[in-house]
Parts: sequence; structure tokens; C-alpha cells
Amino acid sequence: MTSTSSETRAFNAADLGTLVVMAWSGEAPDGDMPYLLAYPLGDGAGGPEATSAAVHALLETNGLPVGGELTDAARPSLPVTMLVEAGHAVVTLPGCNAQCSLPPEWLAAVGERGYAYLVFTTRPWPDAEPGKPVDPEAFAAFAGAEETLTAAAHIMLPARRLRG
Repeated sequence: MTSTSSETRAFNAADLGTLVVMAWSGEAPDGDMPYLLAYPLGDGAGGPEATSAAVHALLETNGLPVGGELTDAARPSLPVTMLVEAGHAVVTLPGCNAQCSLPPEWLAAVGERGYAYLVFTTRPWPDAEPGKPVDPEAFAAFAGAEETLTAAAHIMLPARRLRG
């Protein structure tokens, strides 16, 4: 789910539509990697093309290059954060946030590493709506597609927790 503020931006916030975040973990050479995939449904006010352009502008405006190299969000100048608490992750950019539930293996992997690999794509995926089951093969096909990955910002995102 997404909420947006009414601040003036380089894009029309209504064109963002619904942003979805999904979590999974996968094998990497140095152990399990916690991944997050953020994508738009393409249901923004201007349709899928405007949604894609709005997500692209959101990422670029916040210093997250699309199709570029891996960005380390531990730099204080980057305004993207991830809060992990009570089995959920909340990813926040100025004026926008999205959250998802986390499987136990993801929580274990982020606990080991202290960060997650966020793939924030501009490519809409209208078939994967929040609250509806997603076929694992369809998810793997979308998340691993060249069109998805080249239209994405790739971010190493530190996991932050509430202090209590």
C-alpha cells in the first residue's frame, strides 16, 4: 500500500497509483539474501505509462538511479529508509511509503546481514495485487525479467528497528 503527500514534485503524485512491496529470500554466495521487490500496479491516474514515468521520477528525484549500479542507502544523503518491526518492513521515501509482511526466513537473513537488497522497478505489474496470492513461478518470472531489472533502482537498504 502507498500513501503520498501533496508536496510539489517533479512528477504527479496521483500518477504513482498503488505501489506494492514483496519480500523473499534467496541463496547468495555468502548466505541467504533478504530481497524486497517494489513495483507499481500501473493504476495511477494517467495509466500504466504515466505510472512508470512517475515512479522513475520519484526514484531519480531521491538520488536512486534507474538501471544504474547498486546504490548503498547507508549514505546519509539518501532519503530512503526501511524499518523492520513486528514481522513487517516499511520502506519510506519522501512523500511515499509502502509496507509488507515478512516471512521468517527473510527476517533471519536480514538479522544476519543488517540490510536487504531492494529492487524498486518502474515496470508495472497489474496482476499482483495486494492481499491476493501470487503464483511463485509468475513472481520469479516478473522479478527476474530483464525488463524488470533494467527498469529498476537497485539499493542496499539498511534495516532499522524501533528502539525501546
